[in-house]
Amino acid sequence: MIDRNETGASQEHARLTSLLNMGILDTPPQRDFDEVTRLAALACNTNSAAVTLIDANRGWFKSRVSVHAAEVPREHALCSLDIDQPDLLVIPDTHLDARCTGNPLTEGQDAIRFYAGAPLIATSGYCIGRLCVLDPNPRYGLTAGQRQALIDLARIVIGLIEASHSRQIGLIATQVADVTSDAILCADDIGRITFWNAAAEAMFGRSAADTIGAELSIIVPPALRAAHRAGFASAAQGGYMKLAGKSVELTAIKADGSEFPIELSLGRWQDEKGFHAFAAIIRDVSARKLLQYEREQAWAFLNTVIEHLPAMLFVKEADTQRYLLMNKAGAAIAERPQSDFLGRTDSELFPGRGEGYEARDRAACATPGVHVYESEHLRADGQLVHLRTQRLRIDTPQGDARYLLGMTEDVTEARRAQAEVARLGAYDALTSLRNRASYVRRLDMLAAAAAPFALLSIDLDRFKAVNDQFGHLVGDEVLIQVAQRLSELTAPGDLIARVGGDEFVMVLTGDEAAERSHGIADAIVTALEEPIKTERVRTHVGASVGVALYPSDGSTPEAVRQASDLALYRAKDHGRGTACFYNEAMDAAARNRQFLEIALRDAIRNDEMTLAFQPVILIETGVITSFEALARWTHADRGAIAPCDFIQAAERCGLIEELGTNLLRKACVEAARWPGDVQIAVNLSPLQFQSGHLCERVRQILEETGLAAQRLQLEVTESLLMRDVDQTFEQLSQLRLLGIQILMDDFGVGYSSLGYFERFPFDKVKIDRSFINAAPTSRASQAIIKAVVQLGTSLNMGVVAEGVETNEQMEMLTALGCSHVQGYLLGKPMQGSDVLYHLHRNSSNC
Repeated sequence: MIDRNETGASQEHARLTSLLNMGILDTPPQRDFDEVTRLAALACNTNSAAVTLIDANRGWFKSRVSVHAAEVPREHALCSLDIDQPDLLVIPDTHLDARCTGNPLTEGQDAIRFYAGAPLIATSGYCIGRLCVLDPNPRYGLTAGQRQALIDLARIVIGLIEASHSRQIGLIATQVADVTSDAILCADDIGRITFWNAAAEAMFGRSAADTIGAELSIIVPPALRAAHRAGFASAAQGGYMKLAGKSVELTAIKADGSEFPIELSLGRWQDEKGFHAFAAIIRDVSARKLLQYEREQAWAFLNTVIEHLPAMLFVKEADTQRYLLMNKAGAAIAERPQSDFLGRTDSELFPGRGEGYEARDRAACATPGVHVYESEHLRADGQLVHLRTQRLRIDTPQGDARYLLGMTEDVTEARRAQAEVARLGAYDALTSLRNRASYVRRLDMLAAAAAPFALLSIDLDRFKAVNDQFGHLVGDEVLIQVAQRLSELTAPGDLIARVGGDEFVMVLTGDEAAERSHGIADAIVTALEEPIKTERVRTHVGASVGVALYPSDGSTPEAVRQASDLALYRAKDHGRGTACFYNEAMDAAARNRQFLEIALRDAIRNDEMTLAFQPVILIETGVITSFEALARWTHADRGAIAPCDFIQAAERCGLIEELGTNLLRKACVEAARWPGDVQIAVNLSPLQFQSGHLCERVRQILEETGLAAQRLQLEVTESLLMRDVDQTFEQLSQLRLLGIQILMDDFGVGYSSLGYFERFPFDKVKIDRSFINAAPTSRASQAIIKAVVQLGTSLNMGVVAEGVETNEQMEMLTALGCSHVQGYLLGKPMQGSDVLYHLHRNSSNC
């Protein structure tokens, strides 16, 4: 038995020793092994099977079905995986198992994709190999019945191996017996031992010196001695000897008291004095008895397995097609007693149907390999069952078909389960409508058949509010009732699908689909305007509908789906609760917005966004004190995209945080190359404050780029302050604590409250360019600029005038007391590579 304290190396040595002692390696094919291997392939429904023995360097196949090689290197043998763990090993898909990576047996055209192996556990306790089944297709695994069948068949294999080993030992014993292997002893007429050979010494554990002269009954068990003495006395007097001239099996006893079976041949002769003498040749048949017992046990176990297989198992003669075996499950499936089958054909048993069975049998016998056939069978009780039959030809050593082995399974439940899986794959679990994948396939089929259809995209208007207010259970009830109302509006051939949380589509088919779509679109809006009563509450949702027609609104299903979505966007923009048909001219803006959002995602992912830098100058000295970072995007086809367009698109589709973070990092990286007294100003979107993580992101970027916090200016607009004043000022204060300057941008164009300046000390305020443009001719603009300047002076804030383009504006701003100016007159936005040159020229001029 295995010593659990052994090291891995010593255990492997002991395992290999156990295997070599079996004497099974490199032996010729044996029918018993081949039959069990074929049965394993059938029981597990696989293409191949093998009995694999793992020695130090290889995996050698004692028997194999549909396995071409006689052996494989050990490192490639799947049976060698976890050989020290005597458990059933199942690999559903070798391509998904890291242990199989790089194994040439799991790659290429004939790759093994599924593997299962039951351990071959020797009496020593070591696993010497596996009974394995293989298949080129991945599988979910084995059923419970298949797992047990494989384990049971592996036990039969190890029984055959050890029985073979016992036979080898018996053969050696027989060869030795030709010389001195049998115990030979003689006795006189009163039963005293007169001769005792070396084999007898070994057999009975008694030396000749101690045994000669002793009574012969010392080798007879105590319970049999009285009968032995009586029979011997009669024989010594010349009486009848029932054992004479026969080889009989008896029980003997050794010196240590242990009993064992013997085969005894007894002879009698008369010496020259007329006294009778006796001689016996005794053979220890313990090994033979054990082998016989093991074989009987193995066959009994195999018969038990066959009888209790949860599937029909039958064997026929290949030439006559008469049944040789039919198990209990098979008889139950065929609804006939087992005794009806033996010696009969299918034509005799099943008139009218049996000829078809026999035709398939002949086809299976014509070519090697497993032949699979599925059919439906109507039982006597009226139940329709689905049967799957596998047939395998068993050949003689000469290659001629001798038997036909078949297995039939009732796969009714499996096929029902597959049908249910297919149904679930095509339908929405909540509403029982078609799902997105199913609806897309339907559109593809209609387009392939050039069949016109109308596509109605339906979006519930207030469903999110219902979910938020009443919870998902109520939301689910609402969706179910919406699905029912939509279903009532369709005709045969139409399709309804749920394609998102509260998104539905309806596909109208037929030549009148376009005409019907007008009435049905309005009917959908009307039907969903009605209150929806659930068990808990009464809710109102409503719906918007977008309609597109194939092929007039799109030549492909994708184009029609996009057109329907664009029409739906327009319906929502019109105030919801309306139905809109696709109109190329009217939906151009929506299409452009959709294009912009898609292109923007690609641009951010591909790092196509860049920055330009515009200088800000201190009027008093003319020195550049900072640069404002301005986002730029040039599309490959559309050229430069206006910042206001792509910033709004980023805010609209949830990309502003990612975009803002990337631009801030780029700006800080660039500014870190400038002189230490030059600052960088970066605009923030109000939406960047919503996550609550802005301060931490800014701090991380400053650490990554090495830019001092005092050199960073962040510009915010008045609209930010209107959203959540308390939360906004809290985050601005955290940014200020880092040492960052905070600027208010575009001051004067919103709904500014002077109270903001009391609650938060901005470092600078930037006057919107609209006032600068109007200032030369507008006394009101001049008064506003002057007031802002005075406010900035009082609160110790810098005042920056944006959009300075003329000398007249510059002179006026200087006279009004602005501290900083920015505009085309003083410097246009420039590439990062030009900033250092511009700074050098500015310092030279100053």
